[in-house]
Amino acid sequence: MSRIKFRLQIYIIVLMCVIVAGVTGFMILEHLSPIDALYFIIVTIATVGYGDIHPVTPAGKVLAMFIILAGVGCFVGVVANSIEYMIDKRERTQRLAKLNMIVGAFFSDVGIKLLRKFSAMDAGIDGVRSALIVSNTWSEEDFSRATSSLRHYAYRLDSRTINLDELHAFLSGHRKFLLALLENPQLVEHDTFTDLLHAVFHLAEELIAREQRTDLPQSDFDHLSSDINRVYGLLVIEWLKYMQHLKQQYPYLFSLAMRTNPFDANASAIVR
Repeated sequence: MSRIKFRLQIYIIVLMCVIVAGVTGFMILEHLSPIDALYFIIVTIATVGYGDIHPVTPAGKVLAMFIILAGVGCFVGVVANSIEYMIDKRERTQRLAKLNMIVGAFFSDVGIKLLRKFSAMDAGIDGVRSALIVSNTWSEEDFSRATSSLRHYAYRLDSRTINLDELHAFLSGHRKFLLALLENPQLVEHDTFTDLLHAVFHLAEELIAREQRTDLPQSDFDHLSSDINRVYGLLVIEWLKYMQHLKQQYPYLFSLAMRTNPFDANASAIVR
């Protein structure tokens, strides 16, 4: 929850408490009807003050002063924070739009190619392939269902069966690109994508740090397998989120993404 939203909620809660306490107090002290008591509270807090209803007892006047001091301040706080929240929400929407452009660039240059490499080596991919063949008829529920099932999928790629030299060359060639993405301040708005970038960059560093990547001890192959499966799992989930975003916001890009689905053995950019 953002700081502005939390502050706004506090102001609203306090304002509601002041209104309830004020209405109850004026009904008891001034013998006003519920609607008259509420009317007096509202015109007082809104600083309108028509003067047609006013407290006549000393206790009622003390309560009115409390309402003025507490209620007016809370009302101004609610208005000010509501405006600030709307401005912040609009700016955050703009930042997320820019971030989604960054996510798109990542998948175009790195993500889709990695998914093709990893899925081709995934012996269990046929068991979940149906959850990855996104179509134009998918609803938000379909995306949620696919994401939920793939979060529980056991990613078991074995680094011994993967051409680590080829993977090293690919990630090394995109190292500067990955580093530039990590340095982008927009990433603070997208924790899960940041985790993915860190995982990919870490895998690249692990492969770069080894002079040779073939005759490794089993313990090191297991370590690399863990790094690869972490990247693979995060990639799949972020790819589904990206596909959902494209379907909602950019239908023409979504059409191309469907036709080039890295999990579809018959994928082709050519429209048939």
